[in-house]
Amino acid sequence: MNRRLLTILLVAFLIASGCTFLVYRVVGNKAVAAKPIVTTPVVAAAADIKIGTLLTAANLTTMELKGTPPKGAILKPSDAIGRGVLADIYQGEPIIDSRLAPVGSGGGLAATIPQGMRACAVKVDQVVGVAGFVTPGMHVDVLVLGVPPGQQDPSEGTLTRTVLQNIAVLSAGTDIQKDAEGKPQQVQVVNLLVTPEDAQTLSLASNLKIQLVLRNPLDTKVEKVERTATGQLFGAPVAVKRTGTVVHKVAAPKVFTVQVINGTKSSQEKFSSPEAKQ
Repeated sequence: MNRRLLTILLVAFLIASGCTFLVYRVVGNKAVAAKPIVTTPVVAAAADIKIGTLLTAANLTTMELKGTPPKGAILKPSDAIGRGVLADIYQGEPIIDSRLAPVGSGGGLAATIPQGMRACAVKVDQVVGVAGFVTPGMHVDVLVLGVPPGQQDPSEGTLTRTVLQNIAVLSAGTDIQKDAEGKPQQVQVVNLLVTPEDAQTLSLASNLKIQLVLRNPLDTKVEKVERTATGQLFGAPVAVKRTGTVVHKVAAPKVFTVQVINGTKSSQEKFSSPEAKQ
């Protein structure tokens, strides 16, 4: 064999061996440097859990989570058993401590009430309850309709006023009550989450007709709404003149139209009443 060709083959073999060795070292180092995936066992829901449920061992299961578990995740079933659920939890979802009531507070609706707030029940019908669209988590305004005691202007008739705004709905369902004859009847009840002061207002409003008005949960602005009277709906248009905090209602002036005929030409002139000029 040609000596030159043999030298070339030997050099190529050495180069190939060196490249193979370098690739082996790089791949081997990466395999050694790669850390095993760490998993953490956490407590999760074995099935869908409704708000107010008192957790038992049958409601819970365990699952392995890769990486860092969520903040507040329950790691031991004993830390969740016997606590009430503050929000719906779905199957396979990790149990978070902030979504459970404190230890010893029990379950049911009472456990979902934040500290310093109250749940006030309002009896409504399907129309008042916004045709069934009032569900837990929604926000509503509360309107009352009635004739206030000592009303000085009988022509105003029934008045309506917004007494509460941006009130959260805690629960909505039905209750069994008895009518005047003692027969059971089903009525719709909505529990609203209010402050103690608003609970007093709502309690007084329960003696009148209540209307719930559904609002966008993202719209949290409280508007200044004037009361509305039945007389304003059917009466003549009025001009409202405001002076400080006192509102004076001025009747719209009467206007008289006179037709002027001059030969073949005809025109109309409008004149205000003398009372309007004053």
